[in-house]
Amino acid sequence: MKIQAAVSYAGESHPRIEELDLEDPHPDEVRVRIVATGICHTDLACHAGQGVPTPRPIVLGHEGAGIVEALGAGVRGLAVGDHVALSGASCGLCPNCRAARPTYCRDTMKLSFGGARADGSSPLSRRGVPLAGSFFAQSSFASHAVVPERSAVKVPSDVPLHLLGPLGCGIITGAGSVLEAFRLRPGQSLVVFGVGSVGMAAIMAARLAGASRIAAVDVSGQRLDFARALGATDTLGSNDGTRGALRELEPHGFDFSFNTTSAPAVYTLATECLANEGTAGFVTRPRGNWAPDVASLLAGGRRLQGILGGSAAPQRYIPLLIDYWRQGRFPFDRLNAEYPFARIGDAWADCASGTVFKPVLRL
Repeated sequence: MKIQAAVSYAGESHPRIEELDLEDPHPDEVRVRIVATGICHTDLACHAGQGVPTPRPIVLGHEGAGIVEALGAGVRGLAVGDHVALSGASCGLCPNCRAARPTYCRDTMKLSFGGARADGSSPLSRRGVPLAGSFFAQSSFASHAVVPERSAVKVPSDVPLHLLGPLGCGIITGAGSVLEAFRLRPGQSLVVFGVGSVGMAAIMAARLAGASRIAAVDVSGQRLDFARALGATDTLGSNDGTRGALRELEPHGFDFSFNTTSAPAVYTLATECLANEGTAGFVTRPRGNWAPDVASLLAGGRRLQGILGGSAAPQRYIPLLIDYWRQGRFPFDRLNAEYPFARIGDAWADCASGTVFKPVLRL
């Protein structure tokens, strides 16, 4: 079928909307009409040819939500008309997938960034020539996407679909890091470095979990004000005095730090501010060279923890986060800024500049 999709080309400032062809679903896949999709900094990086190598031209997008329109052979858990939020790519067969840990699937990097299904094919083409797709098993910068059944999470039909796309990556990454990766308990403390959408989701989750102190660190005073509105107990500007200010807040250190930035100096600070047996979680990698103070980690029993997708199983956590939202305890929708699909260039620029927390394209 003919679809509209935003294609990323090397050297261009943002993806360009074009008409493409989309295959029918293969076995165990579904076709989804995309209602809305978030833009993530991973999309920006891959479009620009930075970070994990990704083929171009490609259709990116990995925070989609929509309605199931067609089923491939063997699909049993979804029906035409179901509302779904789309999540990441996984094989469904390896030990981590079978243990409901799909973010650590042994093939997740290949399936997410390789531009193709596991068999090497892409559901996208243009005038008979294949085009890289299946980005995070989605490529949701498009009017329609073909996705594996296991990557589509059924959601209640009475929840506005245009709100839900960011749950599949940015929001589940922040919230899952606190609730699943850290297993933060009531009374523990957390400091979040960088309060974009991922950091804000972590703050909201820490409030849900009963953290006694939730400190937010950022260069933007406006973002820090919003972090306090969403649950931060303390806010600090990121400057030469941050280290001392954190020590004043928690003289013996924080139980957890959560780093959403790529600044090497922040990686250092995120480990230095830990209490004994504290954990420094990170969801990006540092720019340039950085090495931890191994002696300090060893002496205090401190840990560095890399976290993908919040270490959270989307089939469980996306419905859970929706329930928290219904209860008024997890207002992730306050982070969204909506744009018509045709204005993808504006949304792209606003995401890159940090003008908005979470750009969402309405299709």
